[in-house]
Amino acid sequence: MRLQPRPVRFSLAEVQVAAGGRFNCRPAALCVVADLLPEEAVARLPGFADKHYTNPSMMQAALAALGIPFQRVYECLGLGVARNPVYPDFGLVRIQWGGPWMNPGVPVAARYWHTHWIAAHGEWRFDLNAMSDPRANGWIPRELWEQSLVPWLLRESKTKANGEWWPTHC
Repeated sequence: MRLQPRPVRFSLAEVQVAAGGRFNCRPAALCVVADLLPEEAVARLPGFADKHYTNPSMMQAALAALGIPFQRVYECLGLGVARNPVYPDFGLVRIQWGGPWMNPGVPVAARYWHTHWIAAHGEWRFDLNAMSDPRANGWIPRELWEQSLVPWLLRESKTKANGEWWPTHC
């Protein structure tokens, strides 16, 4: 296994006060790939301060404003679990949680409230929810993220989730 990626530039304590307590996975993932502090990421995400969510267009605009070149290596906008997703060597990943919000007839905008942003670096995943372990600093091996953290997140925060998840944008 490759060495763990370099530590992030912010602490859990900084996260808890950032954006008036509304800091979440979206600006956190941007912090990691753009090497920003929480307040810098929030300022760069257009509309985040008011909406507290980030869609792919908003994230793309933030990357462009920061002058960070990017290439979409994978996209899955259909219903159901993605097959053979391609993760970036280093970059952002938007995850869709499966649940009743994915049913036919439910407005597409409803799905946006049931997404999660992480960063990928090889076989490592940065997840804001893994920052409580100071040894990890948010970075955990992909298998541990998939087998332990994702089920915990779904159980704790998405009570109507069906257990399925897949990347929509990488």
